[in-house]
Order: sequence, then structure tokens, then C-alpha cells
Amino acid sequence: PRRAMALSLPEAVALLAALAVFLLLLICMIAYATAVKMPSLHRHEEEKFFVNAEGREEPVPRIHDSPTKELSVVVPSYNEEDRLPLMMDEALDYLEKRQKRDPSFTYEVIVVNDGSKDQTEKVAMKYCKQYGSDKVRVLSLVKNRGKGGAVRMGVLSSRGKKILMADADGATKFADIEKVEEGLKNLQPWPNQMAISCGSRAHLEKDSIAKRSYFRTLLMHGFHFLVWFLCVKEIRDTQCGFKLLTREAALRTFSTLHIERWAFDVELLYIAQHLRIPIAEVAVNWTEIEGSKLVPFWSWLQMGRDLLFIRLRYMTGAWQLETRKCD
Repeated sequence: PRRAMALSLPEAVALLAALAVFLLLLICMIAYATAVKMPSLHRHEEEKFFVNAEGREEPVPRIHDSPTKELSVVVPSYNEEDRLPLMMDEALDYLEKRQKRDPSFTYEVIVVNDGSKDQTEKVAMKYCKQYGSDKVRVLSLVKNRGKGGAVRMGVLSSRGKKILMADADGATKFADIEKVEEGLKNLQPWPNQMAISCGSRAHLEKDSIAKRSYFRTLLMHGFHFLVWFLCVKEIRDTQCGFKLLTREAALRTFSTLHIERWAFDVELLYIAQHLRIPIAEVAVNWTEIEGSKLVPFWSWLQMGRDLLFIRLRYMTGAWQLETRKCD
């Protein structure tokens, strides 16, 4: 009787294949059923205004408006009172010197305070008062949205012809904006005025592996494989927080973006590839700064889940590549 119950190898393989198909269909159904069909672009009433250097409320601009600056720098900040000053000092020193060399160069820095519980807003407002609210603005979100959500709200409130995402930790040397600008320039002519240039740390990977534990290295390689297999094949480093977009590219991608936490960069580039927006990848200087909000195992697990859902939700039509206005 025991032999009669045993499966032959072909039967076992067929059973496992059937089980795998069933699990994939189940995951597809879960991904579709739990998907929010379009991203929420709703602003709370308090988020429709920013406080200027004189302490008065002013309505935030909209990305659908015509640009009035050459460059907008969007800095997502969650509990960054300690790391933000170093980044802001370096960025504003560079931007001010560049403006003195070329008076036609105009800029704004938008610090998005993503529901911080520390003094991030107070620290950022010091720069607003020092440089004026035409150059430095603080957009405070009512509650924490996640890095992707904070970047999106900053982008949708920007005035620049080009928009740069820059992390609050200052890990990327700010003067390297010239490298990503060159990458953007080399993509011309831009189809429909859309192009993206990504800073990349891929050239530093060997050095970083030498400093990481085997476990973190394994997680990193696993994440890179999932990004390549499921979403983005042509960009080696999707997670560097230094990305430059034309205004039209920012409008099309960020108004469609669903992911609001760590994997948002991958969805951004996934959307860009499907819209046939040209993308450059440019090596930049990068230094690891202490104080990361990334929790190695759980954050990677969440990102892995998000990567799978990005692919499945677009594949099943649960998510659509549509452009909408923010209210």
C-alpha cells in the first residue's frame, strides 16, 4: 500500500508545477483585489499652503503651472534634524555660487517635512528665513506618507523646469548635479520634453560589499535580481536618491505613482520605461551616512513584496498609466 501511494518523479514534478501555478494565480488575485486603482493625490487642507519667511501662509504652486525656476530640489525629510543641516549647507553653498556665476540660473529647494516627530521643520525653517521663501520652502505633511509620498508631494508643488530628488542625508556630493545634468543633456532631443537622469552607485558596489555582512550582501543581490527580473532591466542602481527629471517627465511619472515607501524609485523607472521616457544612468560620488531609516531585513522584505505587486498589478490592469491632477 505504501508503494502504491508513492508518486513517480514525473507525477511529483507535475504536482509541484500545478501547485506553483495555483500559488501564482492566488497571488495575482490578491494583488488585483487589494490594489488601490489610482494613487491618492489628495492634499490635506494644511498641505495646500506653506509658511513663508515672514510667517504668512501662501498657496503652494502646482506642477501643471508653467515653470518659473530653472531648478527645483526636492528633499524628503523624516526626523532629519541632525543630518539635514550638512546637506542644506552644501547644497545652498553650491546653488548660491552657481547663481553668482550665472544670474540667469534660478532655483528653489523644497524641504518636505514628512510628519517628523523631531525638530526637522524648525531646522528647515531657519534656512527659509536665511535665504527667503522664494529660494527655500518647507512643505509640512500632516502625517507620514513615506519617502515616495513625500517626494511626490514636493515634486507636485515645484516650479522648476528640471526637478532634482536629493536625500536629506547628503550622501551624494551635491556638485555631482552637473554630472546628472550632462546625462540629461546627452539624451536630447527629449521626446515630448521628457527625460530622466539617475545618479548611480553601481561603480562602488565592490567596495560596499567588502564592508557589508554576508547577510546584507545576500539581501542586496536578492533585491537587485528581483528589480531586474520583475521591473527594470536597464538601470543597475535604481535606489540612489539623486535623480533629475524634466518637468514633463516628473508630471507624467509622479501623477501615476502608487508606491509611497522605499520601492517607489523602482515603480518610477518602471513607469518611465513603459512611457518610453529616455533614462540615463550616471556615476556619482556617494558616502554612507549613519542614521538610515532603512531596517535591513523588514525593509528589504517590504520592498520585495512591493516589487512583485508592481509587476502583477500593472500586468493585470489593476494599475493604469494615467495622468491626473492633484487636488
